[in-house]
Amino acid sequence: MRYRTIGNTAVSAVGLGAMPLSIEHRPDERQAIATLHAAMDAGVTLIDTADSYHWHAGEAGHNEFLVARALARYGRDTSHVLVATKGGRGRPGDGSWTVTATPAHLKHAAEASRKRLGVEAIGLYQLHKPDPAVPWAESVGALRELLDAGTIRAAGISNVTTGQIRQAHAILGDGLVSVQNQYSPAVRDSEPELRLSTQLGLAFLPWSPLGGISRSSLDGPSGPTSASTAFHRIAAEHGASPQQIALAWLLTRSPSVIPVPGASRPASIQSSARAVEIELSEEQQAQLEDALPLSG
Repeated sequence: MRYRTIGNTAVSAVGLGAMPLSIEHRPDERQAIATLHAAMDAGVTLIDTADSYHWHAGEAGHNEFLVARALARYGRDTSHVLVATKGGRGRPGDGSWTVTATPAHLKHAAEASRKRLGVEAIGLYQLHKPDPAVPWAESVGALRELLDAGTIRAAGISNVTTGQIRQAHAILGDGLVSVQNQYSPAVRDSEPELRLSTQLGLAFLPWSPLGGISRSSLDGPSGPTSASTAFHRIAAEHGASPQQIALAWLLTRSPSVIPVPGASRPASIQSSARAVEIELSEEQQAQLEDALPLSG
């Protein structure tokens, strides 16, 4: 495994997005725990969760409880594993997502997450999404209070603009360590946020990092865009999957990038973890760039 940093903490260059283990069509608990254990077996030391990663109404924190149980049952030292959780979103149980980022809600949510994870302080707590009904400075101010209180050790922000990153950085200083936005071969609207995160020394955690890489491309060139074909061709050159090439490509974008691909099976996260071993040549990187759709 190779490593990158979030704040002062070294973590695996590829993390695990645990959301698929708790939302719609989730696996049974045995498979979910096995997936989390397989991630750690593969050297993954960053697990991404949130209090809103659940399926039905009334089961907020399902994913956090699951991660905590997996760590407790692992049977080996897990002190080096960074669990990053998020607050500020909800799921009523009808498939929709809500946003609530008032200071009172965030402080209550962080404390509830801390208890579910069974830790003295949350290693990384991220504001899940800006709330249009709440001034951004007030939401970020709640993170400042959580840092000062020792409820969280580091703070992050998600689904944000460059302006929101700058304002959060001004309020949180070194307490701000990460930005988590959607970023993938198909969705690169957050290119400015990635550049700014790199300039400020913030980790950039792409969510949904495999967007644009069709599952069927594992068996042959396919998919709606030329990117699928290019990723498949270079995957064949490396004896890898297009998904692994996508992760390897993301790692070339900036030393700040730490993808967090989701997984619901042990084999999936084991495959993702092996992507750190792939070295893309400058020519291959150029071929992938040429095949990608223009960023927004």
